[in-house]
Amino acid sequence: MSTYPLPIRVAAGLATVTVEQTRQLPAQLLGLPLTVASQALQLSMRVQQQITELAIRGDETLSAWQGTEDEPEWATFDEDEPPPPAEQRLVNVAEPTDGSDVLAEYDGMSLPQLRGKLRGFSADEVEELLEHEQRNENRVEFVRMLTNRLTRLRGED
Repeated sequence: MSTYPLPIRVAAGLATVTVEQTRQLPAQLLGLPLTVASQALQLSMRVQQQITELAIRGDETLSAWQGTEDEPEWATFDEDEPPPPAEQRLVNVAEPTDGSDVLAEYDGMSLPQLRGKLRGFSADEVEELLEHEQRNENRVEFVRMLTNRLTRLRGED
């Protein structure tokens, strides 16, 4: 076997690879758009990740310089507002008629309706609602909400 110089051997190898790649080209062309799109999406996601990481680090740096508010002035909570006057309450506790506490409109309320109106009740009224619920339907969610509200009201006294 004769030894050819390195440049000739490299040229022959390059020609062989070129012929093989040319034969496989039609099959590769079919998948080329999908490959290009996939690589573009990957690059886009990497760039977005890096931008997000930079923004997070910038937020951390800026918050260290600026400081943070404990409670924004626009944030209000139910406990911050005074309860409405008794005449504005939408559901009133009815007077007992047959020895038991009958509550006007209460039994027809849904949980969100009760939650919306509960803030206007005094501790005694909430206790009355709780006793009524426990004696009648004893719905777990209602009992829990009334108990939590009563605890808060009693803690404020």
